[in-house]
Amino acid sequence: MEAAVYTPSDAVDERVVPRAFVAPVPVFPVFLDLPLLTGAEVPHAPHIAVAGTPWPGSVALWSAAEDAGYDVNRLLAAPAVIGVTETALFAAPLGLWDRGTALRVRVYGGSLSAASELAVLNGANVMAIGDGSSDRWEVFQFAQAVLVEPGTYDISLRLRGQAGSDAVMPEVWPAGSLVVLLNKAVQQVELAASARGLARHYRIGAAARGFADPAVVHRVEAFQGIGLRPYAPVHLRAVAEGGDLHLSWVRRGRLDGDTWESQEVPLGEEREAYLLRVTAGGMVLREVEVAGPAWTYTAAMRGADGISGAYQIGVAQVSDRFGPGPFRLLDLMA
Repeated sequence: MEAAVYTPSDAVDERVVPRAFVAPVPVFPVFLDLPLLTGAEVPHAPHIAVAGTPWPGSVALWSAAEDAGYDVNRLLAAPAVIGVTETALFAAPLGLWDRGTALRVRVYGGSLSAASELAVLNGANVMAIGDGSSDRWEVFQFAQAVLVEPGTYDISLRLRGQAGSDAVMPEVWPAGSLVVLLNKAVQQVELAASARGLARHYRIGAAARGFADPAVVHRVEAFQGIGLRPYAPVHLRAVAEGGDLHLSWVRRGRLDGDTWESQEVPLGEEREAYLLRVTAGGMVLREVEVAGPAWTYTAAMRGADGISGAYQIGVAQVSDRFGPGPFRLLDLMA
């Protein structure tokens, strides 16, 4: 035998440290069909937020028209901040700071922080609250976040119903509602415009393990494309004159509506159109479409509709791509 074979080497081998085995666990995905927040989003495409403990390093979203033939839709490198409310959040006026009781939330996947009022007015600390369904999310902002215990915050000084989401603001969001911090970890799903409103299959899980892994979460979802939904009109008024009822309102714009430079809010739709609906006792008595922010409900119309007692008139702006948006309601008495 050659003696040199047994000569010790000066090289130092890298020490391999074994890692403890961590069993794969399902992640927690949340789909959010949101209104336009910056205007740079694809208006018909939803968003997805994913949290997981432990975080698997990279999460993939696979999609397909049926439960087969999946393609990678998105890769998510960081967890989203998702939480659950521990107190109720009551409705509040739009366009004013909500200085009501702090909302207590327990969050996972990250932390919350306070921001100045100016930073909030410029788009900081945007959060969505909802019941878990993909299309029912109110967008709000907050300036104050106080850590009360690990992972639990009291958030206050809020701006409610942002981006036209006042349409889905209930009288109260109960304790147990979901909240999602709308930061860069929340990404849009790739969705063709032709697939809007169609049910599709989604699988969400660790990218390294593939869509067939037992820990992958399977969802079937269809999205309306809330980014295309017109805002509900505001300042709905009714003035009686000579037996007729003259209605007027002010429209809002979902595109470039916050600029102070233009003389009027941009239309944001291909044409200006509104759907008016007269209801009483839960029944639709009259429905009409008009091209401007005014309509007269004549005495003859009310007689033909059999109006007596309490009734409602609702006004919604119409989009050629989405259809009518949320109705602004006015309670009246004959």
